[in-house]
Amino acid sequence: MISEADVRYVAKLARLYLESGETQRMTGELSKILGYMQKIAELDIAGTPPMAHVLDVVNVYREDEERPSLPRQEALRNAPAVTDESFRVPRMSQR
Repeated sequence: MISEADVRYVAKLARLYLESGETQRMTGELSKILGYMQKIAELDIAGTPPMAHVLDVVNVYREDEERPSLPRQEALRNAPAVTDESFRVPRMSQR
């Protein structure tokens, strides 16, 4: 069983501020999570190969297709500022 002192310690490590009511609520929630993790630890997984994802992942990207791009004047039409046929942006300050 996790104590409220444990929850306060974990919150401090995570740099979280918990009010007293939250500490009490989180104590119950973390206890449930740790109980669930204990049940998972009891499973026999000796013959189970490691995997990166629980589902088969397939590449769903479409093939690249060359298409005409937006004309420069149309792309710059709504720009707040344009210089030399390019977007004009504020200079970045140096630190």
